[in-house]
Amino acid sequence: MTLARTHCVTLLGVRGHVVEVEVHLGGGDPGVTMVGLPDAALREARDRVRAALVNSGESWPSGQITVSLSPASLPKAGSLFDLAIAGAVLAAAGEVPSDRLEGTVLIAELGLDGRARPVPGVLPAVVSATGQGHGRFVVAHGNAEEARLVPDAEVVPVGNLMELCDWLRGGEPPPDPPRAEVPPPRAPADAGPDLADVLGQPVARRAVEIAAAGGHNLMMLGAPGTGKSLLAERLPTVLPELGPAEALEATAIHSVAGMLPAGSPLVTRPPFAAPHHTSSRAAIIGGGSGYPSPGWVSKAHRGVLFVDEAPQFGRGVLDSLREPLERGEVVLARAASTVSFPARFQLVMAANPCPCAKPGSLCTCPAGERRRYFSRLSGPLLDRVDLKVELQPVSRAELLADRAFAESSAVVAARVAKARDRAAARLAHTPWSTNAEIPGSRLRREFPVEPAALRVLGRAMDQGLISARGVDRALRVAWTLADLAERDQPGEEEVAYAFALWSGRAW
Repeated sequence: MTLARTHCVTLLGVRGHVVEVEVHLGGGDPGVTMVGLPDAALREARDRVRAALVNSGESWPSGQITVSLSPASLPKAGSLFDLAIAGAVLAAAGEVPSDRLEGTVLIAELGLDGRARPVPGVLPAVVSATGQGHGRFVVAHGNAEEARLVPDAEVVPVGNLMELCDWLRGGEPPPDPPRAEVPPPRAPADAGPDLADVLGQPVARRAVEIAAAGGHNLMMLGAPGTGKSLLAERLPTVLPELGPAEALEATAIHSVAGMLPAGSPLVTRPPFAAPHHTSSRAAIIGGGSGYPSPGWVSKAHRGVLFVDEAPQFGRGVLDSLREPLERGEVVLARAASTVSFPARFQLVMAANPCPCAKPGSLCTCPAGERRRYFSRLSGPLLDRVDLKVELQPVSRAELLADRAFAESSAVVAARVAKARDRAAARLAHTPWSTNAEIPGSRLRREFPVEPAALRVLGRAMDQGLISARGVDRALRVAWTLADLAERDQPGEEEVAYAFALWSGRAW
C-alpha cells in the first residue's frame, strides 16, 4: 500500500475543520513535498516526523513522499498535525494497519525523540470534529483531560509514537500516567478576595452589585487608594458560576490561547482579565501576524475585563472595545480567511480624576491637561457604559463604622443570583438571560414601562443629557434594580436611579 489517510483538525478562531491528511509514497529521489496551505511550523513537520520515526525504532520510507492536506482552501497552522502525518506515513509504508485510523482524529506535536507533546486548541478541535461525525481522538497525555470534557468523545491518550504504533497494531490503549497525589495546601479562612475587604464606598459597592446582577458595564472615577481596583477584582466573586455551555465556551478560548492550567482544564468561574495600559490594539482585541490569536476581550469572555487607568490607554485601543461590546464577538479579517472569537464580557474601567492623581487642593493639573487626559475616553465608548460612579476618599470614622457592617461576597452573590433568576425567567422566551444582553428594540417592545416612570428619561432627552442608546441602557439598569428589589416592573424610583447611575450623578 502506497497511499494512506488520517485526519486532523485545523482551527479558525475557536471553530475547527476536519482536515484529511493523505500520504503517497512514490519513486524517485528521496524527499518530502507538502501541499495544502501549510504554514512555516507545519512545513517543518517533515523534519520532526522523520526524526521521531527513526528514534522510535521505525523506518523512514525511501523515495518521494507527498503529504496532502485537504481541503486545500483552508489555511493550516501549527504543529498539531505531526501525529496525523506520522500515522499516515506508517500506514502508507505498511508498517501499521489502517483499520483503526478510520474515523480517528490524531492531534499532537512530536518531539525528535518521538514523545507526544500537548498542543493548544484541543477542546475546540474535538468539539468541532465530533460535530462532523468523528468520535475517536488520539491526543497527548497532557491534552487527555481537556479532550474528555466533550461528551461521547472516545479519547486515546499516548505518551509517544511507539505507544501509537502498538495501539494501531491491535494493542490495548496505553494507560494514563500515574498522577502524583499532592495534598492541596490548607488555605486560611480569609483566603481570596472578598467584597467585605472594601470598607466604605456604599454607592460603588451597590454599583458592583447592580453590575453583577444585570451584566452591566461599569466606570469608576476616584483618587488613588479609594478602592477602584479592589472593587473591580471582587466583581467576579459575586457573579454566578458559569453554566455548562458557558464553561465550554470560555475553556475553548483559553485552550486556543494556551492558558489552561494542567490538571483542571475546565473554566468554571467567570474569567478576570486586566491588561496593562501599554497593551496594543492587537493584544486587546486579538490578531497578530500569521494565525490570529485571541485578545484580552476574548480571554475575558463570560467574565470581566478590567481596564485600569483607562485614560492611559491609547484612544484607538479604547475605541476598539466598542464593536465587541455591541456584538459580543471580534471578527479578524486576513487575506486567506476571516476568523471570529467570542467576546461577551463585562467592561469595568477605572480612572483617576486627573493626570497627577493628587487629591483636591493639591492637584496642579491645568484645565486643558485634564481635558486632554479624559479625551481618550470617547463619547461613544462612555455611552456604552451603563454605570458610572465616583469614589470619594473615605474618612477614618467611616472605615471604623463600616468594618462591622461590610457585606461579604457570599451575601451579595445570593442577592445577585436571585435577581438573575428573575431576569432569566422573564427572558426565557428569548435567546438572552441577562438584562444587559437584550437589544433595546426588544426591550421596549416586549417589556414596556409605565409612561409615568419614563418621564425622567424624557426630560433628559429633551435637554440633550442622554442619547437614544443611553435611554436603552438606563432602562436595562432599571429592570435590574427592579429584579434586585423583587418587583415585577421598574417604577419611577428605579428609572431615576438608573439614569443617575448612567449619567454619573449617583454620588
